[in-house]
Amino acid sequence: MEHLELDVVVEAPVERVFAAMADWQSQGAWMLGTDVRATGGGGVGVGATLEAFTGVGKIGFLDTMVITEWNPPHRVVVEHTGRVVRGSGVMEVVALPGNRSRFIWSEQLELPLGAVGRLGWRVVRPAFALGVQRSLDTFGRLIESGDL
Repeated sequence: MEHLELDVVVEAPVERVFAAMADWQSQGAWMLGTDVRATGGGGVGVGATLEAFTGVGKIGFLDTMVITEWNPPHRVVVEHTGRVVRGSGVMEVVALPGNRSRFIWSEQLELPLGAVGRLGWRVVRPAFALGVQRSLDTFGRLIESGDL
């Protein structure tokens, strides 16, 4: 298992940050190269399902997920159930002084292909982390500007 955790501070209350984060269809506006949609249960609550396609055009992969923890306005945990991405993801919103919030994105990933996958992760991880951080920064800017 490989762990990745990144965050962004947002000038907005937790309720607003959580609502924007859990608006799955809007994630394409801020998550680099990814379109998300709720596929079951409206994407709300334990047992609801999501699909995220990451790629360019038709080249990419589908990440299927089941929500395993739903605790608004603070935390959502998903279990990645797809063929490429396996493991768990946690999206957490923590209140900060001054009506600000910290949005924390973490992944605990099971890498495919054994030793080859672990080696590939070492090569890909910096670019992946940079892409997620840029996405989180975009998320924060969109909320603060009122566009999300």
